[in-house]
Amino acid sequence: MLEEIPVLEAAQAVAAPPSLDLLLKLAGPDMRAVDALIREHMDSPVPVIPALADHLIAGSAKRLRPLLTIAAARLCGARDDACLKLAAAVEFIHTATLLHDDVVDSSELRRGRVAAHLIWGAPASVLVGDFLFARAFELMVGAGSMAALEILARASRVISEGEVLQLTRSHDLDLTQDVYIDIIRAKTAELFAAAAEAGAVSAGAPPERCRALRQFGQDLGLAFQLIDDALDYSSDAVTLGKNPGDDFREGKVTLPLLLAMQRTAASERDFWVRTVDRREQAPADLDHAIALMRETRALDDTLGLAVRHADSAKAAIADYGSNSWRPALQDLADFAVMRRA
Repeated sequence: MLEEIPVLEAAQAVAAPPSLDLLLKLAGPDMRAVDALIREHMDSPVPVIPALADHLIAGSAKRLRPLLTIAAARLCGARDDACLKLAAAVEFIHTATLLHDDVVDSSELRRGRVAAHLIWGAPASVLVGDFLFARAFELMVGAGSMAALEILARASRVISEGEVLQLTRSHDLDLTQDVYIDIIRAKTAELFAAAAEAGAVSAGAPPERCRALRQFGQDLGLAFQLIDDALDYSSDAVTLGKNPGDDFREGKVTLPLLLAMQRTAASERDFWVRTVDRREQAPADLDHAIALMRETRALDDTLGLAVRHADSAKAAIADYGSNSWRPALQDLADFAVMRRA
């Protein structure tokens, strides 16, 4: 069982209000160049491709994963622009997976916009996702680092495995916490880890620093996904950019739901079978599920685990770098657990 950490105590575990201001300021020139690369490589003589891709990419305000690639490279002393193409490739990989995920999950909103598959159709969304994967690999080859190419190619494979594992274990009332962590480590944390590692590799960093930045990215990604899972039961559509409660409606077993099911076991078994396994849901069922999560401290403990991963991420790079990039990355870890969307 997870150690119980109240929501307030979890919030207080972060010493100062989190801000990405330093990171965004440091990475500003690089990210403008990355955005230009993204726009250039979204172009296609087939009109639906840039239109559909822009619909999703334009909704990404912070581009956290490309930021991570840039920050890792600069932390490791990179002076050239090799990391820029890798950062753009990371954004394309991420966007491609979102397009595919929204089709699989029948999502209605993404980043506050109508999901692309509802406008252009599922086939076009899947195929444009494939186009973005292809563009990502072109950018990786253009970066000229075989090691970085291997890291991001492996990440693409691991992400797909994680998505398939999640699909095969959907609506599974007997899902264990270990399997759940395996799923989010693959489907979310792997790209964070690969983004940071590829940035370090492109800078020619020694193996121990590359490993430390990979660990930073992985813990950051785990914290990020855990907070996403908690926000699905504690935020609103305007703030979240998607419909809250979508995970519950889809019968997707995330950690808050998993812990609530485990801790109510016999008394609510019929409720969980009906709503999660069979997905026969009444309008009031989501509110009841949230009440059970609060009663069993499932949301508190999900937040607590996210804080521990953020702390682990900061510790991984505590001894690296004498410039401003290290505290900027540590601010990113704090932001991951304190954000509201």
